[in-house]
Order: sequence, then structure tokens, then C-alpha cells
Amino acid sequence: MRSNASFPHLEQQAPRVMLLLHGALLASPAKKLHNQMPSQHPALSRTGSSTPSLPRLRALNRLQVILQHLKMSKQTDSTAEVLLEKKGGAGIITLNRPKALNALNLSMIQQIYPQIKTWEKDPETFLIIIKGTGGKAFCAGGDIRALTEAGKVGDKLTQDFFRGEYRLNNAVGTCKKPYVALIDGITMGGGVGVSVHGHFRVATEKTVFAMPETAIGLFPDVGGGYFLPRLSGKVGYYLALTGCRLKGRDVLKAGIATHFVESEKLPALEKDLIALKSPTKEKIADLLNSYHMKCTIDQEKAFVLDEHMEKINSIFSANSMEEIVKKLKQDGSPFAMKQLETINKMSPTSLKLTLRQLREGASMSLQEVLRMEYRLSQACMKGHDFYEGVRAVLIDKDQSPKWKPAALEEVSDEFVDNCFKPLGNDDLKL
Repeated sequence: MRSNASFPHLEQQAPRVMLLLHGALLASPAKKLHNQMPSQHPALSRTGSSTPSLPRLRALNRLQVILQHLKMSKQTDSTAEVLLEKKGGAGIITLNRPKALNALNLSMIQQIYPQIKTWEKDPETFLIIIKGTGGKAFCAGGDIRALTEAGKVGDKLTQDFFRGEYRLNNAVGTCKKPYVALIDGITMGGGVGVSVHGHFRVATEKTVFAMPETAIGLFPDVGGGYFLPRLSGKVGYYLALTGCRLKGRDVLKAGIATHFVESEKLPALEKDLIALKSPTKEKIADLLNSYHMKCTIDQEKAFVLDEHMEKINSIFSANSMEEIVKKLKQDGSPFAMKQLETINKMSPTSLKLTLRQLREGASMSLQEVLRMEYRLSQACMKGHDFYEGVRAVLIDKDQSPKWKPAALEEVSDEFVDNCFKPLGNDDLKL
């Protein structure tokens, strides 16, 4: 769910706080004016007498309301963290935190979810498009720093964030309107969650996909337990456990994207999608296919994992992490040794949780997977490795996490079983 590329600071909240303050300041003069007599506020009286000028009071009050509405409008404010607009028959979601590589925070999630639900019911909305600003990222993950700070003090953000995020993932996965994600640039963790479950995912030569959570003591959530084991062979298991990055056309070849289009053609594609008259899913697919067919970038290039597929399918089909490690050692090839080196850096707890998450998720519905992942998220928030991983990778950046337990053999089956146990009334409700 999170990217090790960018885990933003909370300073991005500042514009929102300023807006709220501004709105509050705008709202307050109207109340004061209502309570003041014109003699106390001469500008309100034409004559300076003790008779209030009601039409003027009403007009002023109305102006305050209009101004406040304009100032508070998320949809039109370019400093808003997410822009929600309607253009033609399309609802457009723009993730707008470019300095934070468009990482998702709770405020964004709480705006996007109800808007998807509204557009889903609107007969005049025929498709939903989601994209990011800034040119570097679609969405690099979730706001990990905020979660870390909340978890340390027992703040309920650790529950609210995951509940909100997984409900949003489910809304994307069950959306009745065609959903088009333009995954241009970095697309990791939380960014994968708001794209991969939708009908169409358009990658470009700038797309960088990864689920790097095992490196920070987490697991590939946001429905990773659903889509990863459904990729060809054991590719999903390999991507989940190693955090391997896929770039450009390889994201399509792995089955994560449905289409591949040049990055510079995306504005034209978006314009054409908006211009479609009452489009069906088939019409949208036809338009995406036409752009896809015209794109020749890396067309002849083989899938980056093709030469290793036999090894990946054999090694990552093992029933336990210990067995995967044993098979990598036995293989001994440069590829196997590189994967072993990578896996040895990951949280042993995360690796065990992830392998079981994918093995169980392979036969579950998306809703069942998200409920399971919510249980795991809460176990991680109560544990040690998540906070240590964030410290080592993002805060101190020494890249030397001290995992507890430090070895796979020390992570007991009993501990893993407990992480998967139902939470009763606290279970995720979808």
C-alpha cells in the first residue's frame, strides 16, 4: 500500500487548514453584523440612525455565504489535495499532492469515496477517470508518516485510515460505471489500490509499479491478496515478497495494466473519453484499444521476467517462506541469489503474513480479502516491525532495520494465526 519512494510529511495539510480557517473567518463577520446595531457599525446604515438597513444586511450575509462556499469548494480550488470535477459525461478524480507524489491521506479518501458513489447513481455520468498531477507519479502510496505518528500514540487514525482506504478499494472494484485509471508515473501501494481493481488501467512508458510493503514491516494490502495471486503463474507472489519494480510496458505484460499509451498522448485520450456520447463499456474499450494499438514504444521488447518465469513459478510455489529460501539457495543462480539477498532484508514477520495472505486470498472474493487485510493491518499497527521499518527507510534512512523477530524461524505459526483472527465488532464492514 505504501511506496518507499515517497512517504509525505503532514505539511501538505496546510492549505486545507488555511482554507478552513479562512472559511471560519468569513463566516464570523456575518454573525457579528447581525448582532450589531447600525449605530455601532455606521457603514450598515444609510442615515446613521438607529434603524438597521435589512436589505443591506441580507445582501451582505448572502455575499458571505457565497464567498465562504467558493473558498471552501474543494472541487475548484487548485490547492486542494484532490480535485473532483464533472466534464461532459465523465467524472474526473485528480490526485493533487504533486510534492508528495500524490500519496493518499485520509482526507482525500473521505472525499473520493462518496463522489464515486454519487457518480455511480448519476444517470448523466457514464464513466469515471482517475489521474495524478505533477508528471512524476499517479500515486506513490499512502500517507505512512501520519500513520506512524498516530500508531505511536494509539490514535484511531490507524483504524480510520485503513477502513476508509479499503472501503474505497472496494468501491473501485464494484463500481457500476466504467472506471479508467491513467497510471502515468509512480504507482505503488495505495495508488495500486485505487487503480488495479477498476475496469481499465492505462500504463505509459513512465509507469513504475511496485508493492514494496515487506521492506517497511507491512504487507501488500489494498486488495493485494486478491489481484496478486491472480497474475500469471507465481509472478504475484514474487512481486509481493521481493517488492520488485516493474516499469513501462512490463506493467501491461504482467497483467497489472490493461492498456499501454504514450504519456504525452494522455491529454488527448482524456479529451476523447470525455467527448464520447453516452458511452458503453465497449465504446470506451474500443477507444482505449485504438490508442493502445498506435503506441509502438518497447513493442518488440520481451517481458523483463520472461527468462526467469520457470524459476519464479517453481520457487515461489513453495508452501512456506522457509521453503522458498531453501529453494533459492539450492538454485544458486545469480537471479536466485539476488532474490535471496532482497528477501533477507525484508521483515520476517511481513514475509510470513504476506505469503499466507496471498495463498488464502487466491480463493477469496475481493470483499473477503479486504476484511482479512484489515485484520492484518491492525496486527501490524500493534506490532514492532512497521514502526522500525518506517524509521529505517523513511526517517533515519539508515536502511538498517532491526526486525523483531529477526529470523523467519522465530516467527511462530501461532503468532501468524493470531494476526488473521476475526476482530468481532471491529471487523471491516463493507
